Amino acid sequence: MWVAAVPVQWNITPNGRDAIMGMKISPADSVLSTVVYRRYGPHWRKPLANAPRSSADGLVIPGPLIKARVGDRLRVHFKNMDTLRHEVHSMHFHGVQYAMDSDGAYIPGFSGPGANVAVGHSFTYVLRAGPDSAGVWPYHDHSKSMEESIGGGMFGMLSILGKQEREPDREFEVVFAPMGKNFMTIDGRAFVGNTPVFHAKVGERVQWDVMAMGSDFHTFHVHGHRWVAADGPRDTQTVGPAETFRIRWREDAPGTWLYHCHVEDHMMRGMIGIYRVSR
Repeated sequence: MWVAAVPVQWNITPNGRDAIMGMKISPADSVLSTVVYRRYGPHWRKPLANAPRSSADGLVIPGPLIKARVGDRLRVHFKNMDTLRHEVHSMHFHGVQYAMDSDGAYIPGFSGPGANVAVGHSFTYVLRAGPDSAGVWPYHDHSKSMEESIGGGMFGMLSILGKQEREPDREFEVVFAPMGKNFMTIDGRAFVGNTPVFHAKVGERVQWDVMAMGSDFHTFHVHGHRWVAADGPRDTQTVGPAETFRIRWREDAPGTWLYHCHVEDHMMRGMIGIYRVSR
């Protein structure tokens, strides 16, 4: 896979509205210049979609959805094309095996070139999905610019299947993160009409990949649905900074539903979206 850190002009609320409360939002509050991870074709010649539109609604936050299966060996070619901040960047991956030179975390006096990739330079991370890697995991910048980078959306997910595990019919990425001037976002967007609209059909096997970035804890909730966790059925599940979980069900509930963080303050600041199930 080929990935780059690239500058973008990002609008957290492109339609300029909080539809539920009927409030207008000024572009002066919602538009920011930031740096994100972008998927590319070989040798960074052509930008590609970070994930299928059905998984992330065509957005560039989060970064590329990296899919693998237990036993796979992954090579992620990363290039720093940050012409906005001109900062060093890196990629640090959770949940997989790698040698220290592919850790991507800056440790003064110890880390190698993959921890601080300068503008115009590149590095290849070599990873392996081990027997304990099945699930969904974060990756993010862990260079010296880590705090500002993560706050601006430099994060993404790995989705790793077990050796014999069946792929879901639909896979949805949900990343809870604070962004900009007091917004709480899902995949870098805030409020119904801006956050991703996910679609499924009755009978399909759906998978939700849920992650939190930043310093807050969140509670993921989908209206009209339940799933089975280790402690039994539930319809709300907590996720903390850099934590992830995946949940699955076979869809049987047609309708237009809300999904959101159930921390009410977070929901009122934008962490809410729509899930549409058709017959």
